[in-house]
Amino acid sequence: MTVIDIPGSKSVTARALFLAAAAEGTTTLLRPLVSDDTEGFAEGLRALGYAVRQEPGAWHIEGRPAGPGTADADVYCRDGATTARFLPTLAAAGHGTFRFDASAQMRRRPLGPLSTALRELGVDLRHGEKDGHHPLAVHAAGVKGGALTLDAGQSSQYLTALLMLGPLTAEGLDITVTDLVSEPYVEITLAMMRSFGAEVTREGRTYRVAPTGYRAARLPIEPDASTASYFFAAAALEPGRAVTVPGLGTGALQGDLAFVDVLRRMGAEVEVTAGATTVRSTGTLRGLTVNMRDISDTMPTLAALAPFADGPVRIEDVANTRVKECDRLDACAENLRRLGITVETGPDWIEIHPGTPAGPAEIATHGDHRIVMSFAVTALRTPGITFDDPGCVKKTFPDFHRVFGGFGAFARTP
Repeated sequence: MTVIDIPGSKSVTARALFLAAAAEGTTTLLRPLVSDDTEGFAEGLRALGYAVRQEPGAWHIEGRPAGPGTADADVYCRDGATTARFLPTLAAAGHGTFRFDASAQMRRRPLGPLSTALRELGVDLRHGEKDGHHPLAVHAAGVKGGALTLDAGQSSQYLTALLMLGPLTAEGLDITVTDLVSEPYVEITLAMMRSFGAEVTREGRTYRVAPTGYRAARLPIEPDASTASYFFAAAALEPGRAVTVPGLGTGALQGDLAFVDVLRRMGAEVEVTAGATTVRSTGTLRGLTVNMRDISDTMPTLAALAPFADGPVRIEDVANTRVKECDRLDACAENLRRLGITVETGPDWIEIHPGTPAGPAEIATHGDHRIVMSFAVTALRTPGITFDDPGCVKKTFPDFHRVFGGFGAFARTP
């Protein structure tokens, strides 16, 4: 049995940083994720005039319920989608002129539904080049609130940003959602908002957020369930191996822990307790058809594992993975074919046939951390796999290669 300490959740850390900045008082985040994305978020908060103090194992944020501590700022969001979507929304509740830009990769990713929603709420938001994309400027004068309709079919982050804005508005928000992907991520948002004192309810497809403001909190950050998926998949792949991830159990906020249910359906032994999750190989991996709409960040993990199953693995309802750091659906298909695996794709699905991946081959990462970490699982059984940009894992797990490399020393279970 191998115990793996997974870094803190990116999703929880990003939401916590927004909520802490908006809260009355000083918030302490315990064991936050330290990565390029979260460092970029903290850097963005500082540019907006928030006080963020970082020490090993704890970050302290002095909240400013009235909004940014400066009336003029330029913020560079790096590659971070949460940074690029959450910080302009946070800034809109303040007063001043705030300009946001991002990497070329992030500039390609869509922002349109969130921009439209903010404009409907009266926010003066202007895109600098292509509408619905970075760069953009927010000329903020507070947000009154009201009712709006939102399409969150591309990204649940649009809804999350607006939900977190709600308590900062003068009158609250009613948000009716026409489409929603990755709904478990919204449940993370709601739970965390409530832990900071917000009042939010849901009636059907409408979310109602009261204008309560936020109160500072002391918040432990649970391990990242998406990152854990690579280690769980590796445990399911290798006969006689098992891995336990402490801190991810029955009370976990993150929906991506449901990836272990997919592994269970494929034949792995899975045990989820209050304090940890364990996955153990049975020596069998069955093919299956699975809808991954709610856990689409783990789609590449399953795709990289799929060739080792005894039948086809079909992953459905993952159209939103085409607008992530790269088109993940096509990237997975491209790389599996490089390894000699038969793959079919459609607008929102991928089907991977059994086979023995053959190296040597260089994985085209497209600068996407999840492509690297997923195909590291394939590499456990495929000598000669290399990556054209192995360092892009810094986005969420800078130490990934060292930690995952330790899987070669996995203890065999009796």
